[in-house]
Amino acid sequence: MTQDRLETETSLQRAIDYENHQLQAGGVSKAGSALMAVAGSAPAYSIAASTALLIGAAGVGAPGALLWCGIPMLGIAFAFGYLARVDTHAGASFSWVARGLHPLLGFFAGWAVVISATIFMVAGALPAGAMTVALFAPDQANNTLLVTLVGSVWFLVMAAAVIFGVHTTERAQWVMSIIEVGILVVFAIIAIPRAITTYHHGQAFSWDWFGFGHLTTAGVFVSAALIAAFYYWGWDVTANLGEETKNAHKTTGWAGIIGIIIVFILFEVYTSTSLVMLPGKTIQDNAANVLGVLGDAIMPGIGGKIMIIAVALSTIATLETTLVQVSRTLFAMGRDRTIPFAFGRINRKWKTPVFATLVVVIVSLLLFVLANVFGDSVGQILGWAVSSIGLQIAFYYSLAGFAVVIGFRKVLLKSVKNFILIGIWPLVGAVFMLYIFIAAFVDNITNGAIIVDYLGVGLLVIGVIPLALFYRKAKEIYFTRRPLEVPEDFSA
Repeated sequence: MTQDRLETETSLQRAIDYENHQLQAGGVSKAGSALMAVAGSAPAYSIAASTALLIGAAGVGAPGALLWCGIPMLGIAFAFGYLARVDTHAGASFSWVARGLHPLLGFFAGWAVVISATIFMVAGALPAGAMTVALFAPDQANNTLLVTLVGSVWFLVMAAAVIFGVHTTERAQWVMSIIEVGILVVFAIIAIPRAITTYHHGQAFSWDWFGFGHLTTAGVFVSAALIAAFYYWGWDVTANLGEETKNAHKTTGWAGIIGIIIVFILFEVYTSTSLVMLPGKTIQDNAANVLGVLGDAIMPGIGGKIMIIAVALSTIATLETTLVQVSRTLFAMGRDRTIPFAFGRINRKWKTPVFATLVVVIVSLLLFVLANVFGDSVGQILGWAVSSIGLQIAFYYSLAGFAVVIGFRKVLLKSVKNFILIGIWPLVGAVFMLYIFIAAFVDNITNGAIIVDYLGVGLLVIGVIPLALFYRKAKEIYFTRRPLEVPEDFSA
């Protein structure tokens, strides 16, 4: 009897703790949620940093790779949207996969978000510093110490915006993302007619670029698809903001879909324009910032500098959204006791997970400084780690896709709309992500890049440590989590 009473009191105390540590409900508007999805995918940064890689992997098949990766990615966005309809949770896939598939898989889905986001922030801070220095002091562009310091300052500024409340986070995104996307749209309007009527040292545009014809082998397709996944990744920050978004049950899903559609259009326009207006050698020689060179081709004289502004803002904005995503995931994991509960506490004034945010900031800054101060060895390791992010993204996206299909299985045949949007399309996305995960893993072994597999999967396996340490504490809260509760009349 005493033991039963003790367990009851413990459960009651945990329920009180859970209630006392809630994020700011309604802090993000509907429009702000969609804006976060666009900012999370970082269109200008993605185009600048990844275009050369994508074209190097697929040639003129690059637009096709973006299309054929975008379609299944939209299926994952549908999965996130419908899962959010029945379970609005800061942990997003951490909770959904647990309830739709199994808590152990859910834990590793959350762990994959934490690992991939932390690594990305380390990789993103350097371009933020480099672009700022290139804009204001181009003669110091190769000054590693200066670039590191400026990148660190930007990272700390964005961390402060995240800590001081979701309203501050959203306001910062409105300023940065509106300017960034505005620049990209204006330059696209100028570039498209020129690309159609003539081409400058590149290739004549062809609609064949969007087919499978140029994705000649399975290896080419997998390599290109993995890079394309990097382009889109980040839109799902809207799901992690679910507990802080107005009418989140419907808003977060559609915000993610709108975000993917917007960045898809921008990605296709700029990838195709790069192929038309720039020679292949120029693209590869300027792999770190293709967008700057393209800006000069579109608007000679000043275009490159304007594009540098767009890339800098995009990089800074995505540092903020990524920090939001990882801090909310850690908060949810801590609140559910799968990691120390300190991560699950919020600041009473700002209603944000300050401890979780500060831990990520300290770890990221430490890795960032080590990578840039101690030379190529650490930098190379981080380069491999960044390549491993694709494996982690594909892992947790595929789990979320399967979770919605299995979790909603009883309502899939209620209507054609349910069958397509909750069943077939997310299933295609899940299978696609699982395929590129397995194929990329095997391809890395074949091509001697096994270190990427060790990091990509190895960093996931490290999650076994907190899992073992905190399993008993989380057993009653997380590891016995009830299945998804889907109404029998649920309609897409």
